[in-house]
Amino acid sequence: MPRGKCRRHGEDVPCSCGMGNLYRFVEPVALFLLKTKGRTHGYDLVGALNDYALTDALVEPGALYRTLRRLEENSYVVSTWDVSGAGPARRVYELTPSGDAHLREWEAVLERLSQSLGRFVLDIRAAAAESPPEKVDR
Repeated sequence: MPRGKCRRHGEDVPCSCGMGNLYRFVEPVALFLLKTKGRTHGYDLVGALNDYALTDALVEPGALYRTLRRLEENSYVVSTWDVSGAGPARRVYELTPSGDAHLREWEAVLERLSQSLGRFVLDIRAAAAESPPEKVDR
């Protein structure tokens, strides 16, 4: 799908859907959701993930589960199987103290990124004001 042609947001709304997915930003969102929700099933995290996604593109559930596995390998998250209730067993995830510290690290990284992006947007506006964009025929 060409950039600027988004089925979700319409042709006239700039979005990042066609600009590639920023899956590395699934990690801080997953950590944040575990911090705010506490012990949570992966299914519940999938439902809340796109409410906090740091991109316009929908984040696929597989990206979340891959991220949770990596977080668990690094001891930022622990999981157990919930076998209570009817239906199949479900994995329950919980943030560890080192995961909480890692979320704080993400806070610092995202703060710096936010400041850098803000400056970059101002630079783009200044450059656009200096010279009008060229019209491209499509």
